[in-house]
Amino acid sequence: MPKLQSLFKDTVIYGLSSIVGRFLNYLLVPLYSYSMTAESGNYGIVTNIYAWTALILVILTFGFETTFMRFAGKYENNLPKVFSMSLQVVAAICVLFLVSIFSNIDSISQALGYSQHPEFVTMMSVVISLDAVQAIIFTYLRFKKRPIKFASLKLLFIGMSIALNLVAFLLMPYLYRNNPSLIGEFYDPDNQAYYIFLINLICTATITLFFIPELKIFRFTADRKLLKEMLAYSWPILLLGLAGILNLHADKIIYTMLVPGEQGKVELSVYGAVVKIAAIMAMLIQAFKYAYEPIVFKMGNGKESKEYQAIAMKYFIAIALLAFLAVVFYMDILRHIIAPDYWIGLKVVPIVMIAEIIMGIYQNLSNWYKLNDETWWGAIFSTAGCAMLFVINILFVPEYGYYACAIASLIGFSVAMLLSYFVGQKRNPIAYDLKSIFGYVALAAVLWAVSQLVPIEDNVLHLSFNTLLILVYIGYFVKNDLPVKQIPILKRFFK
Repeated sequence: MPKLQSLFKDTVIYGLSSIVGRFLNYLLVPLYSYSMTAESGNYGIVTNIYAWTALILVILTFGFETTFMRFAGKYENNLPKVFSMSLQVVAAICVLFLVSIFSNIDSISQALGYSQHPEFVTMMSVVISLDAVQAIIFTYLRFKKRPIKFASLKLLFIGMSIALNLVAFLLMPYLYRNNPSLIGEFYDPDNQAYYIFLINLICTATITLFFIPELKIFRFTADRKLLKEMLAYSWPILLLGLAGILNLHADKIIYTMLVPGEQGKVELSVYGAVVKIAAIMAMLIQAFKYAYEPIVFKMGNGKESKEYQAIAMKYFIAIALLAFLAVVFYMDILRHIIAPDYWIGLKVVPIVMIAEIIMGIYQNLSNWYKLNDETWWGAIFSTAGCAMLFVINILFVPEYGYYACAIASLIGFSVAMLLSYFVGQKRNPIAYDLKSIFGYVALAAVLWAVSQLVPIEDNVLHLSFNTLLILVYIGYFVKNDLPVKQIPILKRFFK
């Protein structure tokens, strides 16, 4: 199927940029965790503020990433107008947001618990606003099938961020220790979070400059009919996005409220660090989504599209489970990404990864109501899952800490996924290959159980045994669903 081949090709490009970017970003995790000890709680501050920024970013984009993709496919002959209208709406929301923040910076900083550091709030407010505008342009690149520029800019951001972080967390501390008079006036070793936020601001602003060619097609438009139609589509997407992002980050936002004082900051530091190890799953989901959505929205909701969605779902789950096994089987190696004083929280990583797989399945299931312009269904499903997450966090975090956070995310996404599947099968049935999907789930569960139950004390032997288990999974995948004879580079070997 040509479209499936296009999906794999674009997923590889998006995926490589995400994989390389995430891998390079992993280099910052040990840098942060070894520079900011768990006991200091500084990493908890970073985790908390970035959770807030993720939530606010959803509000600022107002569902217009998906809305633009939908209307660009619907009115492809009038793409500049759709792009311009999307950019107008998001930019206007961002301006109102920044005016509100700067007009009330003292009270907002105090409410968030950062009254002594209002600069944290101001810097990240500008970053979020720029990110919101960039989100529309990045979506435009995806629709125009320009993954090279998309990936290049993502990698440029990561490269700049790493370089500046090395300066801030290695070079500047070294100079401060050996010659404090040289940089003492502008370097504060006790305010490390400041440099993380400042670097983010510099990198985000720089990337914005590379969108000047795309901005040249922008034209102010006063098409009220189009605006009304797009807003009617977008607001349920906004609610869906808010519920989805709360499922991901609500625990990090409310954690210090549920566990106040230094203990809350320390525990949040641990939780925020260990979930970085599970980031490979979020990266895979994102790469798949970037490649998958444009194809689905262009195909519409016909028979071919449904067949394509069913096949894509099976491949997504199979590959996601492979990524899960790779992380849990090589945890003894991956744990060194973070400092040893954070290792106490590693037991939640498998739970977080399973929750993210379920989230990815839910996102793939969501196409039926997006294509039918019934996005309010997504708002219902996501809100139900989010409500479950809040209840579990509020009831159990004070006693069980971040373990309750991980379980709450798992249950929240499961509720949304199941609702979307059963309602979707009634309103827009798709013949998913459940037999094959459950086969992969069962195999992954058995292999994980075997790895946990077989007592092998030697680390090298244990890793070797886990490698064999992964090869069993890969062999099953190749035998059943990966037609290697059809891969162009391998065709010659099967002639």
